[in-house]
Amino acid sequence: MAKISLPTKDRRLEPYVTGEPIVLPKKGTAPKLNRIAYAATHVVADPLADVDPWLASAIDWDKTIAFRDYLWDLGLGVAEAMDTAQRGTGLDWAGAKELIRRALAAAKARPGALIGCGVGTDHIEPGPDVTIDDVIRAYEEQIEAIEQMGGRLIVMASRALARAAQGPDDYARVYGGILRQVKEPVIIHWLGEMFDPALDGYWGHKDHYKAMEVAVDIIADHAEKVDGVKVSLLDKDKEIAMRGRLPQGVRMYTGDDFNYAELIAGDAQGYSDALLGIFDAIAPAAAAALGALTRGDGKTFHTILAPTVPLSRHIFKAPTRFYKTGVVFMAYLNGLQDHFTLVGGQESARSTLHLAELFRLADAAGLLADAERAAVRMRCVLATRGVEA
Repeated sequence: MAKISLPTKDRRLEPYVTGEPIVLPKKGTAPKLNRIAYAATHVVADPLADVDPWLASAIDWDKTIAFRDYLWDLGLGVAEAMDTAQRGTGLDWAGAKELIRRALAAAKARPGALIGCGVGTDHIEPGPDVTIDDVIRAYEEQIEAIEQMGGRLIVMASRALARAAQGPDDYARVYGGILRQVKEPVIIHWLGEMFDPALDGYWGHKDHYKAMEVAVDIIADHAEKVDGVKVSLLDKDKEIAMRGRLPQGVRMYTGDDFNYAELIAGDAQGYSDALLGIFDAIAPAAAAALGALTRGDGKTFHTILAPTVPLSRHIFKAPTRFYKTGVVFMAYLNGLQDHFTLVGGQESARSTLHLAELFRLADAAGLLADAERAAVRMRCVLATRGVEA
């Protein structure tokens, strides 16, 4: 329990007293889960690197890999080098490739560690001269690099494809071309425009249901090469509709950071597995809840996860693309890194009031592992922003 004063919207400082954290399973006792659960993971910036953050990234590799070990210890998988790692918003392909190499080496040292690796086209700049063939070659280059390292693929949406495509047939051509070549089944990631405005109209339609038809047809044509699809539209009805249309054996991985609890729990018609950015921030609760679900204890599953949903909705509020700031702030509050610095200088992407409310919601969800440490760190951030708490 810790006492702190937090700013409010009416510019007051309001006294706040923290509660108790959730109880975690002992290290090494994480159960085998009845859902596949990946946490899309952030990178830890090197705050002492002599770089201009808006122009170049600098990664603390030891702390970054230590965070992956923390997730694996909890029984979660790692979705590597995706948008949570600021792929395309501070982390370029060269940095992503090095991140993937190091993460795969760490995973190989841990029998049973689950890891998937993001593959995209972010080493080419979208523009009027980029053709569909250029997009295919870009995907092929990254696929080859990751497969040579022994990584399994998560095929990320392509800004270059969204810019170059003239309609659904171009998406079928690109995805069909790369799926015919991959060595093992992949996860396809449909990232909505709320996460990345450059992906508006993906699959050739601005209407998500029409886009869904295109994606499902492509998946059905290559079902043997598709492990699953991750949908990040923040709309449970659309995810459920698509889930019901997937070919048998193709999984739905929820990317819905607003409605993940009920989508993972599922219903009589099915359920979603998980590949979520919020699992980076709420890993202890996610692990404990999924363990309860595996034991058949749905009540405890919801009791643990329900308080995390307001926190997640806050972290992922519009503009959603700035959610990485909240994810890293959680890691800082909980002592999983020693500073609140992001690649690209994105620690400045959320307001002081946003961070204060995040602190309250994290505490309400039982996710402040050490309240005194979290309060000290919250005070440090507030002080740098001109608030003496």
